[in-house]
Amino acid sequence: MIWAYPDNNLIIGLAAVFILLYVIYLFRFWRINKKLKVKSHRLIIKLSLRTLYFGLFLVALSGPSIGSAMKEIKQEGKDIFIAVDLSQSMNAQDIGPSRIQRVKFELKNLVKNFNTDRIGLIIFSSEAFIQCPLTFDQNVLQLHLDGLNTELVPNKGTDIAAPLSLALKKFQNDDSQEPKSKSIILISDGEDFGDNLPDVLDDLGDANIKIFSLGIGTEKGSTIPSRNGIIIDPTSGAPALSKLESTNLKRIASNTNGAYFELSDNVQEIPQLISTIEKLEGAVTGTRMVEASANKYFYFLLAALAFALIDMVLPLRTLSI
Repeated sequence: MIWAYPDNNLIIGLAAVFILLYVIYLFRFWRINKKLKVKSHRLIIKLSLRTLYFGLFLVALSGPSIGSAMKEIKQEGKDIFIAVDLSQSMNAQDIGPSRIQRVKFELKNLVKNFNTDRIGLIIFSSEAFIQCPLTFDQNVLQLHLDGLNTELVPNKGTDIAAPLSLALKKFQNDDSQEPKSKSIILISDGEDFGDNLPDVLDDLGDANIKIFSLGIGTEKGSTIPSRNGIIIDPTSGAPALSKLESTNLKRIASNTNGAYFELSDNVQEIPQLISTIEKLEGAVTGTRMVEASANKYFYFLLAALAFALIDMVLPLRTLSI
């Protein structure tokens, strides 16, 4: 017999409480027996009955499993690259406390939902860089997420094609020979100053790599803070205003059979993003046989309840009149 919850300390503790309470009960019976004529054998029957169903309760609590069988478990896996825009516009504060700070907070929770998948991190602005290669190590990934800031990359505009092209290259050159479902989570405000995005999207589509874009910001937008105040638009001399360009992100997702989601103070679609990626069918990377046993606690619990019901409904008389 296999025990699902073999907590010896709990079992011993409960048994000790039962014994203590019953010793007190027997002491009271002994005091009554000095003055009244009591049939002690009936007490023995009652003690045996209560000990029996209490013992059955303890067995049920331990989760007994009887018998075993071999079960085939399929191992599935997904590879996910998260591409995070670190251009200066991600410092905009139309989302509190700022776009980049909100992204960091949400990503730390998001990656916890994919602890059985390989996740990589790409940072980009006008150029793209691998911040963390594909890994199962959640601790390493969380450390890289903690360090995200707009000073990590050159800021001479935003080229959305750069991280997508880099992710495609890494997927194609992956040393792992195991077939896996591949996808990209693109996080940006949608502003794009690149030229070769259509070609990259065609290549991703041909490779069956889906892009799930997450738009950060609002259509109203806001100015962009900098160390010296706010960033000024050199063409107009007025404060630069950064707005969410959702059209670009929707087109990118649509062209790769992905989906578009949004994050702002009013729209929070991170749960929908997580749910959509979880529904992706991961490629089967292998199978293994495990020994499975069925928990039979219910039968012991049912028997204990039956004896307890007998004890309550049909009490045994201890006094002879």
